[in-house]
Amino acid sequence: MTAIELRPAQRKDQRALAHHLDPVAMIGGDGLTPAVVREIDHALSAHGLIKVRVLSDDRAAREAMLAQLADELGAAPIQHIGKLLVLWRPMPPKEKLPREDRGAGPKVVKVLKFSKSGNHRPQVKKIKVLGNQRVAAGGELKRARKRVTTSPKKAASR
Repeated sequence: MTAIELRPAQRKDQRALAHHLDPVAMIGGDGLTPAVVREIDHALSAHGLIKVRVLSDDRAAREAMLAQLADELGAAPIQHIGKLLVLWRPMPPKEKLPREDRGAGPKVVKVLKFSKSGNHRPQVKKIKVLGNQRVAAGGELKRARKRVTTSPKKAASR
């Protein structure tokens, strides 16, 4: 893979987003081992924007590591500041599977209660109705009953 090229304005936005992040991986004395590259790849897939701490004192080696990581993983090198490397790669879209067993969700329903004397305004109440509830005639919440598909008389005659 090749590294992603970003415009300076895009790189600036990513630097601002990475400011508060903590490093998710460390590159130790052994350098870029396959295990470290794999871990950084998983972190990029999960987060998109990550920081990596390099424990080496050699600046040229750190710059080479940043370029190598960007090329191998198809990421964009955002920043190299001190011993921290910042990498970005767009996150793959997650597929949402629709659930077949889902019922109706909660709804907010307005209920009007009229006064017994006609002189007062009706009271407006907002009630949260869950999927297994219904609003009765007096504005009360009752549990919804399953509908009977056949009448009781027909069921008895069978």
